[in-house]
Amino acid sequence: MAFPNPRALRWKIAALTAAACCAVAAVVGVLVHRSMADRSERTGTDRVVARLGAAEREYARTGTTPLDVQVLRPEQLDPPLARALGAKAPADVYATWYDRDPPNSFWLWAAVPVEGGRVLVARTDMSFEVRALQLLDRSIVKAVLAALVVVVPLAALATEPMNRRLRRGARTARAIADGDLDARIGPGGRARDEISEMAAAMDEMAGALQRKLEGERRFTADVAHELRTPLMGLTTAAGLLPDDDEAAALVRDRARALSGLVEDLLEVSRLDTGAERARTDPVPLGELVADVVGRTGTDVRVEAAEDARAVETDPRRVERIVVNLVTNAHRHGAAPVRVTVTGTRIVVRDHGPGYPPGLLAEGPQRFRTGAAERGRGHGLGLTIALGQAAVLGARLTFANAPEGGAVATLDLPSAPV
Repeated sequence: MAFPNPRALRWKIAALTAAACCAVAAVVGVLVHRSMADRSERTGTDRVVARLGAAEREYARTGTTPLDVQVLRPEQLDPPLARALGAKAPADVYATWYDRDPPNSFWLWAAVPVEGGRVLVARTDMSFEVRALQLLDRSIVKAVLAALVVVVPLAALATEPMNRRLRRGARTARAIADGDLDARIGPGGRARDEISEMAAAMDEMAGALQRKLEGERRFTADVAHELRTPLMGLTTAAGLLPDDDEAAALVRDRARALSGLVEDLLEVSRLDTGAERARTDPVPLGELVADVVGRTGTDVRVEAAEDARAVETDPRRVERIVVNLVTNAHRHGAAPVRVTVTGTRIVVRDHGPGYPPGLLAEGPQRFRTGAAERGRGHGLGLTIALGQAAVLGARLTFANAPEGGAVATLDLPSAPV
Protein backbone atom coordinates (compact mmCIF):
# COMPACT_ATOMS: atom_id res chain seq x y z
CA MET A 1 0.00 0.00 0.00
CA ALA A 2 1.45 3.37 -1.04
CA PHE A 3 1.22 6.10 1.58
CA PRO A 4 0.67 9.68 0.47
CA ASN A 5 3.74 11.83 0.39
CA PRO A 6 3.19 14.67 2.90
CA ARG A 7 5.70 16.80 0.98
CA ALA A 8 3.70 16.52 -2.25
CA LEU A 9 2.39 19.75 -3.71
CA ARG A 10 -1.25 18.73 -3.36
CA TRP A 11 -0.93 18.22 0.39
CA LYS A 12 0.96 21.47 0.81
CA ILE A 13 -1.87 23.28 -0.98
CA ALA A 14 -4.42 21.38 1.11
CA ALA A 15 -2.54 22.34 4.29
CA LEU A 16 -2.38 25.97 3.17
CA THR A 17 -6.11 25.89 2.44
CA ALA A 18 -6.77 24.38 5.86
CA ALA A 19 -4.62 27.03 7.53
CA ALA A 20 -6.46 29.77 5.65
CA CYS A 21 -9.82 28.30 6.68
CA CYS A 22 -8.70 28.11 10.30
CA ALA A 23 -7.44 31.70 10.21
CA VAL A 24 -10.69 32.97 8.71
CA ALA A 25 -12.74 30.90 11.15
CA ALA A 26 -10.65 32.19 14.07
CA VAL A 27 -11.18 35.81 13.05
CA VAL A 28 -14.90 35.31 12.43
CA GLY A 29 -15.23 33.28 15.65
CA VAL A 30 -13.54 35.97 17.75
CA LEU A 31 -15.70 38.70 16.22
CA VAL A 32 -18.90 36.69 16.74
CA HIS A 33 -17.86 35.73 20.26
CA ARG A 34 -17.11 39.32 21.24
CA SER A 35 -20.28 40.59 19.63
CA MET A 36 -22.35 37.96 21.44
CA ALA A 37 -20.55 38.62 24.73
CA ASP A 38 -21.08 42.38 24.44
CA ARG A 39 -24.74 41.84 23.61
CA SER A 40 -25.21 39.48 26.56
CA GLU A 41 -23.49 41.88 28.92
CA ARG A 42 -25.62 44.80 27.71
CA THR A 43 -28.75 42.71 28.20
CA GLY A 44 -27.69 41.68 31.72
CA THR A 45 -26.64 45.22 32.59
CA ASP A 46 -29.95 46.64 31.42
CA ARG A 47 -31.78 44.01 33.43
CA VAL A 48 -29.90 44.51 36.69
CA VAL A 49 -29.85 48.32 36.38
CA ALA A 50 -33.62 48.37 35.77
CA ARG A 51 -34.11 46.23 38.86
CA LEU A 52 -31.81 48.48 40.88
CA GLY A 53 -33.60 51.63 39.64
CA ALA A 54 -37.00 50.28 40.71
CA ALA A 55 -35.56 49.30 44.11
CA GLU A 56 -34.05 52.77 44.51
CA ARG A 57 -37.41 54.44 43.90
CA GLU A 58 -39.16 52.10 46.30
CA TYR A 59 -36.51 52.65 48.96
CA ALA A 60 -36.88 56.44 48.64
CA ARG A 61 -40.65 56.15 48.97
CA THR A 62 -41.10 53.45 51.61
CA GLY A 63 -37.63 52.82 53.03
CA THR A 64 -37.83 49.17 51.99
CA THR A 65 -36.44 47.17 49.06
CA PRO A 66 -37.45 44.00 47.20
CA LEU A 67 -36.09 40.73 48.52
CA ASP A 68 -33.51 40.41 45.72
CA VAL A 69 -32.00 43.85 46.45
CA GLN A 70 -29.75 44.35 49.46
CA VAL A 71 -29.13 47.50 51.49
CA LEU A 72 -25.53 47.37 52.69
CA ARG A 73 -23.00 49.62 54.26
CA PRO A 74 -19.91 50.29 52.07
CA GLU A 75 -17.70 48.09 54.25
CA GLN A 76 -20.10 45.16 53.69
CA LEU A 77 -19.60 45.15 49.94
CA ASP A 78 -17.68 42.33 48.36
CA PRO A 79 -14.18 43.51 47.43
CA PRO A 80 -14.65 43.32 43.62
CA LEU A 81 -17.84 45.37 43.76
CA ALA A 82 -16.37 47.80 46.29
CA ARG A 83 -13.34 48.42 44.09
CA ALA A 84 -15.50 48.85 40.98
CA LEU A 85 -17.88 51.21 42.75
CA GLY A 86 -15.06 53.21 44.33
CA ALA A 87 -13.60 53.96 40.92
CA LYS A 88 -16.81 55.63 39.71
CA ALA A 89 -18.63 58.83 40.63
CA PRO A 90 -20.79 58.42 43.77
CA ALA A 91 -24.05 58.95 41.90
CA ASP A 92 -23.32 56.44 39.16
CA VAL A 93 -24.71 52.94 38.92
CA TYR A 94 -21.94 50.48 38.23
CA ALA A 95 -22.16 46.81 37.28
CA THR A 96 -19.33 44.26 37.32
CA TRP A 97 -18.78 40.52 36.87
CA TYR A 98 -17.59 38.21 39.59
CA ASP A 99 -18.58 34.84 41.05
CA ARG A 100 -19.32 34.06 44.66
CA ASP A 101 -19.44 30.29 44.04
CA PRO A 102 -17.22 29.56 41.03
CA PRO A 103 -17.24 27.94 38.61
CA ASN A 104 -20.96 27.15 38.38
CA SER A 105 -22.48 30.56 39.08
CA PHE A 106 -22.22 33.59 36.83
CA TRP A 107 -23.48 36.84 38.35
CA LEU A 108 -23.58 40.40 37.15
CA TRP A 109 -23.63 42.74 40.12
CA ALA A 110 -24.75 46.39 40.28
CA ALA A 111 -24.61 48.94 43.09
CA VAL A 112 -25.73 52.52 43.61
CA PRO A 113 -25.25 54.81 46.62
CA VAL A 114 -28.38 56.10 48.39
CA GLU A 115 -29.06 58.49 51.25
CA GLY A 116 -27.77 57.60 54.66
CA GLY A 117 -24.45 56.33 53.40
CA ARG A 118 -25.98 53.07 52.32
CA VAL A 119 -25.56 51.19 49.05
CA LEU A 120 -28.24 49.32 47.15
CA VAL A 121 -26.86 46.06 45.66
CA ALA A 122 -28.63 43.91 43.08
CA ARG A 123 -27.54 40.98 40.96
CA THR A 124 -28.77 39.02 37.99
CA ASP A 125 -27.95 35.45 36.98
CA MET A 126 -25.98 35.37 33.73
CA SER A 127 -25.76 31.57 33.51
CA PHE A 128 -28.04 31.40 30.49
CA GLU A 129 -26.02 33.97 28.58
CA VAL A 130 -22.71 32.28 29.51
CA ARG A 131 -23.98 28.84 28.50
CA ALA A 132 -25.27 30.28 25.24
CA LEU A 133 -21.88 31.83 24.57
CA GLN A 134 -20.11 28.53 25.32
CA LEU A 135 -22.51 26.69 23.05
CA LEU A 136 -21.81 29.24 20.31
CA ASP A 137 -18.05 28.66 20.69
CA ARG A 138 -18.48 24.89 20.46
CA SER A 139 -20.71 25.28 17.42
CA ILE A 140 -18.09 27.44 15.70
CA VAL A 141 -15.37 24.86 16.42
CA LYS A 142 -17.56 22.00 15.14
CA ALA A 143 -18.44 23.97 12.02
CA VAL A 144 -14.73 24.67 11.34
CA LEU A 145 -13.83 20.99 11.77
CA ALA A 146 -16.68 19.92 9.50
CA ALA A 147 -15.59 22.48 6.91
CA LEU A 148 -12.00 21.18 7.08
CA VAL A 149 -13.19 17.62 6.54
CA VAL A 150 -14.82 18.79 3.32
CA VAL A 151 -12.40 21.50 2.20
CA VAL A 152 -9.09 19.60 2.57
CA PRO A 153 -10.07 16.65 0.31
CA LEU A 154 -11.67 19.04 -2.16
CA ALA A 155 -8.47 21.11 -2.25
CA ALA A 156 -6.41 17.96 -2.83
CA LEU A 157 -8.75 16.86 -5.63
CA ALA A 158 -8.80 20.32 -7.16
CA THR A 159 -5.02 20.29 -7.47
CA GLU A 160 -4.94 16.89 -9.20
CA PRO A 161 -5.04 18.31 -12.77
CA MET A 162 -2.13 20.60 -11.90
CA ASN A 163 -0.23 17.71 -10.30
CA ARG A 164 -0.89 15.54 -13.35
CA ARG A 165 0.59 18.20 -15.63
CA LEU A 166 3.63 18.56 -13.37
CA ARG A 167 4.15 14.78 -13.28
CA ARG A 168 3.91 14.68 -17.05
CA GLY A 169 6.59 17.35 -17.27
CA ALA A 170 8.81 15.39 -14.86
CA ARG A 171 8.38 12.19 -16.90
CA THR A 172 9.24 14.07 -20.08
CA ALA A 173 12.35 15.58 -18.49
CA ARG A 174 13.49 12.13 -17.35
CA ALA A 175 12.83 10.70 -20.82
CA ILE A 176 14.97 13.45 -22.39
CA ALA A 177 17.71 12.78 -19.82
CA ASP A 178 17.57 9.08 -20.76
CA GLY A 179 18.18 9.93 -24.40
CA ASP A 180 14.70 10.31 -25.89
CA LEU A 181 15.23 13.70 -27.51
CA ASP A 182 11.85 13.53 -29.28
CA ALA A 183 9.96 13.59 -25.96
CA ARG A 184 7.83 16.68 -25.45
CA ILE A 185 5.34 17.79 -22.82
CA GLY A 186 2.97 19.25 -25.38
CA PRO A 187 0.05 21.62 -24.83
CA GLY A 188 -1.76 21.33 -21.52
CA GLY A 189 -5.28 21.91 -22.79
CA ARG A 190 -6.96 25.28 -22.46
CA ALA A 191 -5.07 26.25 -19.31
CA ARG A 192 -2.92 29.33 -19.68
CA ASP A 193 -0.97 29.51 -16.46
CA GLU A 194 2.57 29.29 -15.15
CA ILE A 195 2.68 25.52 -15.67
CA SER A 196 1.78 25.96 -19.33
CA GLU A 197 4.53 28.57 -19.68
CA MET A 198 7.02 26.22 -18.02
CA ALA A 199 5.96 23.33 -20.29
CA ALA A 200 6.32 25.49 -23.40
CA ALA A 201 9.75 26.68 -22.23
CA MET A 202 10.85 23.08 -21.56
CA ASP A 203 9.68 21.99 -25.00
CA GLU A 204 11.58 24.87 -26.59
CA MET A 205 14.68 23.94 -24.58
CA ALA A 206 14.35 20.28 -25.57
CA GLY A 207 13.99 21.25 -29.23
CA ALA A 208 17.04 23.49 -29.09
CA LEU A 209 19.02 20.77 -27.32
CA GLN A 210 17.95 18.20 -29.90
CA ARG A 211 18.95 20.44 -32.79
CA LYS A 212 22.31 21.14 -31.17
CA LEU A 213 23.05 17.48 -30.47
CA GLU A 214 21.94 16.38 -33.92
CA GLY A 215 24.18 19.06 -35.42
CA GLU A 216 27.12 17.79 -33.38
CA ARG A 217 26.39 14.22 -34.40
CA ARG A 218 26.20 15.14 -38.07
CA PHE A 219 29.41 17.13 -37.74
CA THR A 220 31.19 14.19 -36.08
CA ALA A 221 29.95 11.76 -38.70
CA ASP A 222 30.82 14.09 -41.59
CA VAL A 223 34.29 14.77 -40.24
CA ALA A 224 34.94 11.07 -39.71
CA HIS A 225 33.74 10.22 -43.24
CA GLU A 226 35.77 13.01 -44.78
CA LEU A 227 38.90 11.88 -42.94
CA ARG A 228 38.47 8.25 -43.83
CA THR A 229 39.53 8.54 -47.50
CA PRO A 230 42.74 10.58 -47.01
CA LEU A 231 43.63 8.37 -44.05
CA MET A 232 43.39 5.28 -46.19
CA GLY A 233 45.79 6.91 -48.65
CA LEU A 234 48.09 7.97 -45.81
CA THR A 235 48.11 4.48 -44.34
CA THR A 236 48.85 2.95 -47.75
CA ALA A 237 51.64 5.43 -48.38
CA ALA A 238 53.09 4.79 -44.91
CA GLY A 239 53.19 1.10 -45.70
CA LEU A 240 55.46 1.77 -48.64
CA LEU A 241 58.08 3.44 -46.48
CA PRO A 242 61.21 1.46 -45.53
CA ASP A 243 60.74 -0.82 -42.52
CA ASP A 244 64.11 0.05 -41.00
CA ASP A 245 63.49 3.79 -40.99
CA GLU A 246 62.63 5.19 -37.53
CA ALA A 247 60.74 8.14 -38.98
CA ALA A 248 58.73 5.81 -41.21
CA ALA A 249 57.82 3.65 -38.21
CA LEU A 250 56.64 6.74 -36.35
CA VAL A 251 54.50 7.82 -39.33
CA ARG A 252 52.94 4.36 -39.59
CA ASP A 253 52.18 4.34 -35.84
CA ARG A 254 50.53 7.76 -35.91
CA ALA A 255 48.60 6.83 -39.06
CA ARG A 256 47.24 3.72 -37.33
CA ALA A 257 46.30 5.76 -34.24
CA LEU A 258 44.53 8.36 -36.36
CA SER A 259 42.75 5.64 -38.33
CA GLY A 260 41.59 4.05 -35.07
CA LEU A 261 40.28 7.38 -33.84
CA VAL A 262 38.31 7.90 -37.07
CA GLU A 263 36.80 4.42 -36.78
CA ASP A 264 35.84 5.15 -33.18
CA LEU A 265 34.18 8.40 -34.24
CA LEU A 266 32.20 6.58 -36.91
CA GLU A 267 31.09 3.99 -34.36
CA VAL A 268 30.05 6.69 -31.89
CA SER A 269 28.12 8.38 -34.68
CA ARG A 270 26.23 5.16 -35.48
CA LEU A 271 25.46 4.60 -31.80
CA ASP A 272 24.22 8.18 -31.41
CA THR A 273 21.79 7.84 -34.31
CA GLY A 274 20.37 4.59 -32.92
CA ALA A 275 21.14 2.76 -36.15
CA GLU A 276 22.85 -0.17 -34.40
CA ARG A 277 20.85 -3.38 -33.86
CA ALA A 278 21.99 -6.46 -31.97
CA ARG A 279 22.12 -9.84 -33.72
CA THR A 280 21.94 -12.39 -30.96
CA ASP A 281 23.21 -15.95 -30.90
CA PRO A 282 23.72 -18.42 -28.06
CA VAL A 283 27.39 -18.18 -27.09
CA PRO A 284 29.42 -19.69 -24.20
CA LEU A 285 30.23 -16.47 -22.38
CA GLY A 286 33.27 -17.71 -20.48
CA GLU A 287 34.94 -19.11 -23.60
CA LEU A 288 34.05 -16.00 -25.61
CA VAL A 289 35.61 -13.66 -23.05
CA ALA A 290 38.72 -15.79 -22.69
CA ASP A 291 39.19 -15.84 -26.48
CA VAL A 292 38.64 -12.09 -26.81
CA VAL A 293 41.09 -11.25 -24.01
CA GLY A 294 43.67 -13.64 -25.46
CA ARG A 295 43.52 -11.87 -28.82
CA THR A 296 44.25 -8.49 -27.21
CA GLY A 297 47.80 -9.65 -26.50
CA THR A 298 47.74 -8.14 -23.01
CA ASP A 299 48.62 -9.65 -19.67
CA VAL A 300 45.13 -10.29 -18.29
CA ARG A 301 43.96 -13.07 -16.00
CA VAL A 302 40.54 -14.48 -16.95
CA GLU A 303 38.46 -16.31 -14.34
CA ALA A 304 35.26 -18.00 -15.53
CA ALA A 305 33.00 -19.43 -12.85
CA GLU A 306 31.36 -22.79 -13.31
CA ASP A 307 27.98 -21.15 -13.89
CA ALA A 308 29.29 -19.12 -16.85
CA ARG A 309 26.74 -20.60 -19.21
CA ALA A 310 25.65 -19.94 -22.77
CA VAL A 311 24.07 -16.52 -23.17
CA GLU A 312 21.82 -15.21 -25.94
CA THR A 313 23.71 -12.11 -27.03
CA ASP A 314 25.62 -10.44 -29.86
CA PRO A 315 29.18 -11.80 -29.59
CA ARG A 316 30.66 -9.04 -31.76
CA ARG A 317 29.35 -6.31 -29.45
CA VAL A 318 30.40 -8.21 -26.32
CA GLU A 319 33.87 -8.49 -27.86
CA ARG A 320 33.92 -4.76 -28.56
CA ILE A 321 32.93 -3.93 -24.97
CA VAL A 322 35.44 -6.31 -23.38
CA VAL A 323 38.30 -5.14 -25.62
CA ASN A 324 37.58 -1.49 -24.79
CA LEU A 325 37.37 -2.20 -21.04
CA VAL A 326 40.58 -4.24 -21.01
CA THR A 327 42.40 -1.68 -23.16
CA ASN A 328 41.22 1.13 -20.87
CA ALA A 329 42.36 -0.84 -17.80
CA HIS A 330 45.86 -1.26 -19.24
CA ARG A 331 46.09 2.26 -20.62
CA HIS A 332 44.80 4.17 -17.61
CA GLY A 333 45.07 1.65 -14.76
CA ALA A 334 47.79 -0.67 -13.56
CA ALA A 335 48.52 -4.38 -13.45
CA PRO A 336 47.34 -6.85 -12.47
CA VAL A 337 44.21 -6.70 -14.64
CA ARG A 338 41.64 -9.40 -13.96
CA VAL A 339 38.49 -10.34 -15.89
CA THR A 340 35.87 -12.40 -14.04
CA VAL A 341 32.88 -14.09 -15.70
CA THR A 342 30.04 -15.21 -13.45
CA GLY A 343 26.71 -16.19 -14.96
CA THR A 344 25.80 -13.28 -17.24
CA ARG A 345 28.14 -10.85 -15.50
CA ILE A 346 31.57 -9.74 -16.71
CA VAL A 347 33.81 -7.78 -14.33
CA VAL A 348 37.02 -6.04 -15.47
CA ARG A 349 39.22 -4.96 -12.56
CA ASP A 350 42.57 -3.16 -12.51
CA HIS A 351 44.77 -1.93 -9.66
CA GLY A 352 45.43 1.62 -10.82
CA PRO A 353 44.25 4.96 -9.36
CA GLY A 354 40.61 4.16 -10.10
CA TYR A 355 38.01 6.07 -12.05
CA PRO A 356 37.89 9.86 -11.48
CA PRO A 357 34.92 11.22 -9.50
CA GLY A 358 33.55 13.01 -12.57
CA LEU A 359 33.26 9.76 -14.51
CA LEU A 360 31.57 7.99 -11.61
CA ALA A 361 29.10 10.84 -11.18
CA GLU A 362 28.32 11.67 -14.83
CA GLY A 363 29.43 8.61 -16.77
CA PRO A 364 32.00 8.45 -19.58
CA GLN A 365 32.40 11.66 -21.58
CA ARG A 366 33.88 11.62 -25.07
CA PHE A 367 37.18 13.43 -25.50
CA ARG A 368 37.64 13.59 -21.74
CA THR A 369 39.53 11.15 -19.57
CA GLY A 370 38.64 12.97 -16.36
CA ALA A 371 41.94 12.91 -14.45
CA ALA A 372 45.63 13.23 -15.30
CA GLU A 373 46.55 10.20 -13.23
CA ARG A 374 44.35 8.06 -15.47
CA GLY A 375 46.68 8.70 -18.39
CA ARG A 376 46.06 10.08 -21.84
CA GLY A 377 43.28 9.21 -24.26
CA HIS A 378 40.42 10.65 -26.25
CA GLY A 379 37.74 9.19 -23.98
CA LEU A 380 35.88 7.26 -26.67
CA GLY A 381 36.62 3.73 -25.44
CA LEU A 382 34.27 3.77 -22.45
CA THR A 383 31.73 5.83 -24.37
CA ILE A 384 31.60 3.17 -27.09
CA ALA A 385 31.41 0.39 -24.49
CA LEU A 386 28.48 2.11 -22.80
CA GLY A 387 26.72 2.63 -26.16
CA GLN A 388 27.22 -1.00 -27.21
CA ALA A 389 25.90 -2.17 -23.84
CA ALA A 390 22.75 -0.12 -24.44
CA VAL A 391 22.30 -1.82 -27.85
CA LEU A 392 22.54 -5.21 -26.12
CA GLY A 393 20.09 -4.16 -23.43
CA ALA A 394 22.86 -4.72 -20.89
CA ARG A 395 23.91 -2.62 -17.91
CA LEU A 396 27.46 -1.29 -17.70
CA THR A 397 28.50 0.33 -14.43
CA PHE A 398 31.74 1.87 -13.21
CA ALA A 399 33.03 1.91 -9.63
CA ASN A 400 36.22 1.98 -7.59
CA ALA A 401 37.22 -0.92 -5.39
CA PRO A 402 37.59 -0.13 -1.66
CA GLU A 403 41.20 -1.31 -1.71
CA GLY A 404 41.96 0.69 -4.87
CA GLY A 405 41.58 0.19 -8.59
CA ALA A 406 38.81 0.61 -11.16
CA VAL A 407 35.98 -1.91 -11.54
CA ALA A 408 33.77 -2.07 -14.65
CA THR A 409 30.79 -4.45 -14.46
CA LEU A 410 28.78 -5.59 -17.49
CA ASP A 411 25.48 -7.32 -16.70
CA LEU A 412 24.05 -8.97 -19.81
CA PRO A 413 20.33 -9.69 -19.98
CA SER A 414 19.38 -13.27 -19.22
CA ALA A 415 18.73 -15.59 -22.15
CA PRO A 416 15.05 -15.65 -23.15
CA VAL A 417 13.15 -18.73 -22.01
